[in-house]
Amino acid sequence: MESNFIEDRKDLAAAFRGAAMFSGQAGVCSHFSLRVRDEPLRFLLNPWGMYFSEARASELMLIDAHGVDQLGARDGGFAAFNIHGQIHAIHPAARCVLHTHMPYATAITMLDNGRLEPASQEALRFYDDVAYDDSYNGLAHDPREGERIARQMGEKHVLFLAHHGVIVVGASVAQAFDRLYYLERAAELQVKAMSCNRPLRRVPHDIAEKTVQQFGREREHWARLHLDALRRKLDREHPDYAR
Repeated sequence: MESNFIEDRKDLAAAFRGAAMFSGQAGVCSHFSLRVRDEPLRFLLNPWGMYFSEARASELMLIDAHGVDQLGARDGGFAAFNIHGQIHAIHPAARCVLHTHMPYATAITMLDNGRLEPASQEALRFYDDVAYDDSYNGLAHDPREGERIARQMGEKHVLFLAHHGVIVVGASVAQAFDRLYYLERAAELQVKAMSCNRPLRRVPHDIAEKTVQQFGREREHWARLHLDALRRKLDREHPDYAR
């Protein structure tokens, strides 16, 4: 159990560092969390004020059901606890919850009826797996707003928050990080294609469904390979992430 917990911490710290590499950070206002195995109301969370690029495994908070850091007196912020705590409570299968304001995906949330379109192979990874919250109510300083957001996700793995950003979940850090990475790539391709001021060429429904099935066959294996590659890169260039 202890060795799993240590590796979970390293995986989550690596996800922070990886997200920083592709503009997944917005100041110090984005948060990632990971539920402690089989304990839905305890989860790892980054402290408020931490740059993703300086994340270290040992410095992540362990939050209880009341939002208290069990390893110190650090603060994750009201909005972070309200959103992540509610998602972990309502969706137990969502062990890892990644919330960012990454630029291309967030740009789509700013469009009238903004949707991730099935126009690229990267976007097809998410075909019929994206929920949309089109109601923006300000900062999530009230637990009821966190609950509302959590319920908007339904059974999907991705939630677009109007005017705000995105939430991506997974059964592991590897799954969630892989989704986050490719979501921003898909959004970037869409935004750049839309800037050409020509209609998007969407993939037909039957081909999109077939492609989703192809992606799904070994998704966890691919995701683990992706995170392992990131950790090897960090081991060479920024080994302090694992401390």
